[in-house]
Amino acid sequence: MPAQLPTGEPAPADGTLPPEALTGLGSRPFGVYVHVPFCATRCGYCDFNTYTADELGPSASFDSWLDGLRAELELGARVLSAGGAPVPAAETVFVGGGTPSLLGADRLGEVLAVVRGTFGLADAAEVTTESNPESTSPEFFAAIRDAGYTRVSLGMQSAAEHVLRVLERRHTPGRAVAAAREARAAGFEHVNLDLIYGTPGETDDDLRRSLDAVLGAGVDHVSAYALIVEDGTAMARKVRRGELPMPDDDVLADRYEIVDRTLADAGLGWYEVSNWARDDAAACRHNLGYWRGGDWWGAGPGAHSHVGGVRWWNVKHPARYAALLASGTSPAAGRERLSSEDQRIERVMLELRLAEGLPVDALDDSGALAAEEAVADGLLDRAALAAGRCVLTDRGRLLADGVVQRLIA
Repeated sequence: MPAQLPTGEPAPADGTLPPEALTGLGSRPFGVYVHVPFCATRCGYCDFNTYTADELGPSASFDSWLDGLRAELELGARVLSAGGAPVPAAETVFVGGGTPSLLGADRLGEVLAVVRGTFGLADAAEVTTESNPESTSPEFFAAIRDAGYTRVSLGMQSAAEHVLRVLERRHTPGRAVAAAREARAAGFEHVNLDLIYGTPGETDDDLRRSLDAVLGAGVDHVSAYALIVEDGTAMARKVRRGELPMPDDDVLADRYEIVDRTLADAGLGWYEVSNWARDDAAACRHNLGYWRGGDWWGAGPGAHSHVGGVRWWNVKHPARYAALLASGTSPAAGRERLSSEDQRIERVMLELRLAEGLPVDALDDSGALAAEEAVADGLLDRAALAAGRCVLTDRGRLLADGVVQRLIA
């Protein structure tokens, strides 16, 4: 089952935020994340807050979830306007999951209509939905494009059938590429394909063939993630029983270099450690909002939100989520107020992952000294540091988490 929610202080039943959290609202990037908790099947590596129809039974449905979403976004609009300022229009919307495409095009259109009717959409807003290739079609893409979606992210993971089998993915190897082409034909300029590398049994050639397939699809964005064996997943149980080996760190590093080199040669540059884009317009603005310390309202079961240094998270189960909102109560399970030091540390953790890097003045004295040492070790770019920014080198990207720890220790 999905990972546990964090601990924190109780969240107010009416969802109110401290007045100081609303200060400056609208001056920072603002987005809306919508979590769709439904999946047709559970992939063996996934620990997201998702549920299959058999797991839910009659306790929750697409319609009860949509009713809850509408009520939560109406609550959000009231909470964010409590300081007297207008509700900030969403500059980005990201519908994730789970498998949003299971909702179908009509319900996805309703989701966007609810966001538009509560928070509103900024001019030229980026609106993304994740989709499983098997639950899409040319008609699906045409309909969501007409509804106002501007970007599609498709879960491909691999073009190798045996790799998909280990991951317990249900789509056929060629379907993700076909879906990407269908999305582009429907008028989507921005299409992303997700890859996972380092799956037990995957070879370098398997990864190269996957990358060739991605590039053949003509997408302008690629996300590639090292396989992580999360506690509580079916894959973790197989590793514990010795049925699968744990991914090897050296192999993962080699695979990352293959991904980066292949995509760079094809004209896609990295802008975040795990993300590559054709140009600035192709970069995911919603995720950049997270990495640059923006505000967002996360709606749906288990969704997390952040506004003005206050972070909160919703109850996980769809039935409980819907019941709380039906009773007029916030679905937030808990929250935390980030101190200025907490926010500084998170800034280092997030901004260092970006190609633009992190201003040196975001570090304390010991962090600035550690940055000099990281330059000497080949982990940070020397010229960038001299110009006042901490920018990861190619080697630094392979060890990004370790570099962060050095800078905040």
